[in-house]
Parts: sequence; structure tokens; C-alpha cells
Amino acid sequence: MDLWELLAASALAVLIYVTLIWALSVLLRNAGIVDIFWGPGFLLVALIYLLLADGFEGRRVLVAALVALWGLRLGAYIFWRNRGKGEDYRYRRWRERAGDGFWWRSYFQVFLLQGALLWVISAPLLAAEYNQDPGHFTPLDGIGALVWCVGFFFESVGDWQLARFKSDPANKGKVMRGGLWAYTRHPNYFGDATVWWGLYIIGAGTTDGWLTVFAPLLMTGVLVRGSGVALLERTITERRPEYADYVASTSAFIPWFPRRAGR
Repeated sequence: MDLWELLAASALAVLIYVTLIWALSVLLRNAGIVDIFWGPGFLLVALIYLLLADGFEGRRVLVAALVALWGLRLGAYIFWRNRGKGEDYRYRRWRERAGDGFWWRSYFQVFLLQGALLWVISAPLLAAEYNQDPGHFTPLDGIGALVWCVGFFFESVGDWQLARFKSDPANKGKVMRGGLWAYTRHPNYFGDATVWWGLYIIGAGTTDGWLTVFAPLLMTGVLVRGSGVALLERTITERRPEYADYVASTSAFIPWFPRRAGR
């Protein structure tokens, strides 16, 4: 299958995928379920390229396996975290503003938008799984896999540490400052971005794969300036006054040693 056919196949698959999730969200009156299916959506694209592309088989399998581990863990974690809590406040606020028309507006505002982002950000997967040259593993495959491991560690361990912290009633209203959270205020978002830089590095080792650099840049931008760090911290200081001290002492995104007060 040629490049344009692969792009069309993956775009159609993503369109059907987000449309089905949207239909389910209308039935449940919960647009927040889209977050559960974000990670698994990338696995869908990776599997399409694995089955239909003609690139080096070892690299296709490697990339699909890494995306499967990342995407399924993320989807399962968000499902576990959100169970029984109803619709996320972001979507609930949009629903209140849109009124009765939110059920169809959400298709464009939420689901098609996330589907388009998913498809564009998955470009390094296409580069890695489509290109036949080189037809063997290279140092960039190893470096990319190592970077992916670093990102997966920060994201999965950060999520686990935060979940464990929140499970203790004594920590209600407090700010998580231990473990990986002592070095970055958002180890999960940093890990997420790093995972995609790792996948990009693997794809960059193939013919013209470096051109997909826009994908990890976009993912990082979304996590830092879009729905990640910026959105989360917009009101958190108002709800948790001690968070201001945490901001003053701890790196926002890239892990670093905590700063001393007054420095």
C-alpha cells in the first residue's frame, strides 16, 4: 500500500473511531469519555500501519508494541481515575454554555478536534512503519526506545504516585510534593511528551522521517500550553494556596532539583 493510501486508511479509521465514541458519549451524556480513548486511538493507527505498511518488520513491531504499552496503560488509568465521577468539569462547562445543542457541537468541538490531533501527531508512526530504508535496526532505534522508556517511567510512576497520595484521606486538599513530583510539577505530562519524542527519534532514523518533527512539537505544545499544564494550573492556586510555594520551588515541566525558598 502506498503512502497516500495509508494516510487515507488511517484517517478514515480515526474518523469512524471518534464518531463511534461521540455516539456513545451522547447516550451517556458524558463527553469526558473521549479522554479514555485518546491513548488507544494511537494504537489503532499504529496497528493499521503495522498491518498495511511495508517497512522493516522489526521496526513496525517495535513501534506498535511501544504504542500499545503507552496507549493501553493511559486509557486504563484514565478509566480507573474517572470511574463514578461523572463528566469532567471542562466538558461539563462547555455543555452548560452550549445548552441543548452541545450533543452535536461536541462532535466538532471535542471529538473531531481530538481525532485530527491524534492523526497528525501519529505521523512519526507512519515514518517508522512505512519506510523500508533502513531495512535493519539502527542506533536511533535504540536511542528512541530508551527515550521512550524514560518518558513511560515518568508518566506511569508519576500517575501511580499521585493516585497513591490521593487515596490517603489525610492528604485531602494538600499538594503532592514527593517522589517524581519533587522534581517537576507535572511528571506525567513530561513523560507523555518524552514518549513521543522517543517515537519520533525512531521514525527519524528512516528516510525523511525527521520531517515529522512537527508531531512531538505539537504534542509538547498541547501538554504545556493547551489542555495540560496551563489549563490545570489556571485555577489551582485559588483552590490550594500552598500550591504557590510549590510553583516557586519546583520546575513546571522539565525535571530539575527543587529550588530553595527565596532563590
